[in-house]
Amino acid sequence: MSEQDDGAVRDELPEDLNASEFVGPYVFPNNNRRRIPGVLYIVIGLLFVLLFLLVDDSPMVNAGWAWGGGALIVIGLYSMVAGWSLKVDENDALVEATRAVGFPVGHASAQLGWRGWLSRPTWRILLYSNEQQPERRGLVLIDGNDGEVLDTIVEKNPEDWSQYV
Repeated sequence: MSEQDDGAVRDELPEDLNASEFVGPYVFPNNNRRRIPGVLYIVIGLLFVLLFLLVDDSPMVNAGWAWGGGALIVIGLYSMVAGWSLKVDENDALVEATRAVGFPVGHASAQLGWRGWLSRPTWRILLYSNEQQPERRGLVLIDGNDGEVLDTIVEKNPEDWSQYV
């Protein structure tokens, strides 16, 4: 192994982590993009079923085409139904969560998740009170479609952060 001069080694951040090139806040992708593959599944499924119905004397086309087409149509319909539009962004969800917990908020974070068979978008907001060592914390679930507060949990902060203060 050859030894390198420490002055020749240069660490560099990847481009996507370079804060000097920050262009704005992150925008969560909208759930309604699920509808695009849903339409494609339905169209391809209909083509498979149509092919099965029109070409009944071919050894290449059998009942598997109809079953496969039917399955694609069902999957496509589910994608269409589960493609909710995300109408509440993370900033609105954070404001609503701050109202729900009832204490001044210091640090907070938002995570987008989905609930139920229909994959309804739901914001999960974790909030800490605004003291140097937070005394309380809260978890608020907010519907991403209509902004309704689904659940609120507030408790005394069990974490000991005294070593960081």
